[in-house]
Amino acid sequence: MALIVHKYGGTSMGSTERIRSVAQRVAKWRRAGHRMVVVPSAMSGETNRLLGLAKELMPHAAAPEAMRELDAVAATGEQVSVGLLALALQAEGVPAVSYAGWQVPIETDSAFMKARIRRIDEARVQADLAAGKVVIVTGFQGIDAEGNVTTLGRGGSDTSAVAMAAALEADECLIYTDVDGVYTTDPRIVPEARRLHTISFEEMLEMASLGSKVLQIRSVEFAGKYRVPLRVLSSFTPWDIALDEEAASGTLITFEEDEKMEQAIVAGIAFNRDEAKISVLGVPDRPGIAFQILGPVAEANIDVDVIIQNIANDGRTDFSFTVPRNEYLRAMDLLRSRVQPAIGAADVRGDPRICKVSIVGIGMKSHSGVAARMFRALSEEGINIQMITTSEIKTSVVLDEKYMELAVRALHRAFELDTPPRADA
Repeated sequence: MALIVHKYGGTSMGSTERIRSVAQRVAKWRRAGHRMVVVPSAMSGETNRLLGLAKELMPHAAAPEAMRELDAVAATGEQVSVGLLALALQAEGVPAVSYAGWQVPIETDSAFMKARIRRIDEARVQADLAAGKVVIVTGFQGIDAEGNVTTLGRGGSDTSAVAMAAALEADECLIYTDVDGVYTTDPRIVPEARRLHTISFEEMLEMASLGSKVLQIRSVEFAGKYRVPLRVLSSFTPWDIALDEEAASGTLITFEEDEKMEQAIVAGIAFNRDEAKISVLGVPDRPGIAFQILGPVAEANIDVDVIIQNIANDGRTDFSFTVPRNEYLRAMDLLRSRVQPAIGAADVRGDPRICKVSIVGIGMKSHSGVAARMFRALSEEGINIQMITTSEIKTSVVLDEKYMELAVRALHRAFELDTPPRADA
């Protein structure tokens, strides 16, 4: 009898009809003999509604005490979901009990709105499982050392589910979404995009970090750290689909890099338009200058992604990097008001209309010429590359935002991702 964790997103919990369907699906797994833990998100749109109400009352909630209250408000969405799902399961004749994160407890740090899980005390959940109950635990939230309710940031329910699976040493964690797996790229941009039956943990981590919205990156990091078997599949298939068929559907995120997986040089194309580029021009070329620029940015809790420093000319150089687009104005103000005068830079310029497009694949480890193939495909479409960054299994380029979809289609075609790799290659 396996221990299985199910996670359901907001669209899967979007109405009482959808919640009833989730309950029927979970009941099917429970009646097959599996021990079940379920981690649902808030109903679709509910977190936005709750935070919208809060911001009507306090538009600029930046103080720590305000962030604490925002977490208290936002956490209520998942508490409604777990209670409703428990009732729906009980109506199906399946014993079920719901818990908020603080009742488990799921212990976190005190970084409100983006807390990180420190540990989970699984004893209470294990006792309920031993008693034959389905246990339903709120995603997205926990409790800090001072007893404050905390939330894990957007997409945090994925992280909650994988963390529960790790703590319980679950046999598998199934992430149910509104898509039926991980694709070579977004099918809305490339209709020929192909669903992957398997993808390596390394590839999924890169895809998530580079803009793929299927899984939240922290959940993939958790899965990798604790080697949690993870599968992404659709909650919109009929709930009464055969269990064996459902258990083998979607995309399996695997830790086994077999020979067949290596045949795909590139597994997928990821993209992210939510970035902006900042260039600090005429910077003195001396030791420590990068820290003098990026140190204040880090202190302001602004994430930095791609970084490029040009070759010095006459003792001066240019320093460029990307930040999240929603942090662009704050970063520009910080650099112009504090950093530029302090280091004597000539100017600070920015461009909020850029995007990042990336190719990802473990096959890149053992194949040469992959980056050149990427650059040729972009060149043939007349697309100029502004910045480049690489790792062992990915190459990313920063482009003008208007070329993003064209670049994705060109790269998908160049690497023949619409064609499944040959099993006997």
